Amino acid sequence: MPSVIVGSTGPFTGQSVVLGREPLSFGRKSDNGVVIVSPSASRLHAEILDEDAGFVLYDRDSRNGTFVNGQRVTRHVLRPNDSIRIGDETFLYEASDVMETVMDLSLLEVPRPSAADPGTLRVTVTGGGPVGLAFALALDELLPGRTAITVYDGRWTRKGSSVVWKDETQGNFRRQQVVTVQSRQYLALSEEVLDALFDDGGAYSEMWPVGPDSVDGRPPRNIRIAHIEDKLLDLANRRPSIRLVPKRFDAAEEQNRITREHVLVVAEGGRSHTREHYADRFGAADASIYSLDGEHLQDIVLGLRVKSKLPDPMSVLLTVSQNRFLLNSLRGEGFLNMRLTREETKSVIGIDPVRQVFEECIAARPCLMSRQEEDNEFRCPTHGTLFLPALLRGSPLWKEIRQGLSLFGVAEEDLSAITSFRLDMVQRPRFTAQLHRPTATAPGTYGFLLGDAANAIHFWPGRGLNSGLASATSLARSLSRAWRGKPLRDADFIRHEAAMSMLQYRHKSRAWNAMVTTDEQGVTRAIKDVIARSTEAGGGAAAGSAYASDESDLDALLDRMAEIRERLAPRMPGLPGDGELRSHLASIAPATLRTLRESGAWDTLIVGGEEADIDLFYQSDSPVFVPRPADPRNPAPVG
Repeated sequence: MPSVIVGSTGPFTGQSVVLGREPLSFGRKSDNGVVIVSPSASRLHAEILDEDAGFVLYDRDSRNGTFVNGQRVTRHVLRPNDSIRIGDETFLYEASDVMETVMDLSLLEVPRPSAADPGTLRVTVTGGGPVGLAFALALDELLPGRTAITVYDGRWTRKGSSVVWKDETQGNFRRQQVVTVQSRQYLALSEEVLDALFDDGGAYSEMWPVGPDSVDGRPPRNIRIAHIEDKLLDLANRRPSIRLVPKRFDAAEEQNRITREHVLVVAEGGRSHTREHYADRFGAADASIYSLDGEHLQDIVLGLRVKSKLPDPMSVLLTVSQNRFLLNSLRGEGFLNMRLTREETKSVIGIDPVRQVFEECIAARPCLMSRQEEDNEFRCPTHGTLFLPALLRGSPLWKEIRQGLSLFGVAEEDLSAITSFRLDMVQRPRFTAQLHRPTATAPGTYGFLLGDAANAIHFWPGRGLNSGLASATSLARSLSRAWRGKPLRDADFIRHEAAMSMLQYRHKSRAWNAMVTTDEQGVTRAIKDVIARSTEAGGGAAAGSAYASDESDLDALLDRMAEIRERLAPRMPGLPGDGELRSHLASIAPATLRTLRESGAWDTLIVGGEEADIDLFYQSDSPVFVPRPADPRNPAPVG
């Protein structure tokens, strides 16, 4: 057996590096052969060289020293079973002349591998959000003791021996949005993950009724993204096979290390830098499929953090009856999403009160502007800007925001923060690509796009998370079936690529139907343009005219709600009656009622219809069998 360095304690536990003629370096800098995450380690801390005396360990003028068997050393010729300590991590040296039966595997605190163990699958994950962490946890469970998973995220920091999410003082503003997770997706998670996410009944609610895709009659669950992130990160901290690196992944900087990995999983989100770094491998995305009259469709949505006093049945009915506003909340607290027109989008800007200049931080980056106690204004903590429409209380956009608050029973003082996000879709040609081919010294690296890096989000909250969890489950299953200690092949991921294509189709059908509408004459228009046309015709939210006394829009809206209520009633008790609805809508400006009517109802058959079921591709434990072509010189016997 070759001479190796094996992790004994710390994030490298159970992983091994074969020593050879090339030096092996240790330290915090990412281009070291073994990256030490301990803060007490130096950037280049120590190095092992192949010399005439054998493998020799050198301390490279580290701040806190290098220790062998408890003694500080500057140069040490390694001997079998030497224990090396660098920072807070320890390693075991196993020499080539030591018989396997002499290896003290108890020092590793991992199970002894069997003779049939195919080896360790080395995986790097970029992006430690819910999708990246869900994938890491699922793969570690499916291949116990046979994975070495490294997850990068710049939104983390180290706290003692654990990795935690940065807070606002460290420049990280946690995602408090509430998302709707379908039962098909959350029931695919492990029991450990389910217990962590849902053990506290106060952490989720079942706001939406059982739908056509609900498994075992279980309804979707509303839950905060930040809660999911906290729980999954806590679980990952406890897994010795998962190494958490609190830094943003840099594909160029990590290039040499990635060539030594079997798998690179890109789960950074829709604006992934790693995906763009490997654009020549994954291929260019096609935006034309989501274009109307030659223009690529995009929506800008204003996210209003609110506390609604309405009961869930009323909120659901109001939401699905129109296309202007959407409330997704956890017991009334969540985000009221407002679809903006093109003209309104131009108003989503901040102003620097000191320099008196405009900034697009809320629309372009985006940022979260929180209401300040001292002046009651919405301020961006990163750029110091104020939300301009709120400063101009008489601005058309602010008036429309107030109408949305009124629609969902939100007092103006219960609007606590404002953000925005961009919604668009592209068609991706592939989700799996070979990034590096196997060589004599490299295993060959496959790359995978998961979550929003593969499929963008759209207006229905939680859509990205549901697809992301499904994609994570699919890849974990494919890798667990394919890994046999040999180089991976394209054919190993037929099932996963098919599952991703199905998710993309389901995703894009929802996105398209959430962004466009077709009228009775068969003309297709962007919903944002329909809303714009209705606001122009109505003269704005505060318009007063003969139109104001016309109740036809209110009556039409109530008729639509009655039809939707009839469909929902068997699955959702407590829906409001006609009198309650009319009384509630009486305070809404006539122009806004017109907009709500003309925006149309949600196409719930499509938006809330059946989920993509990736189990279709994994029902059999046997691998996909492709018969070998018959040899014409030896025809198969007949009969």
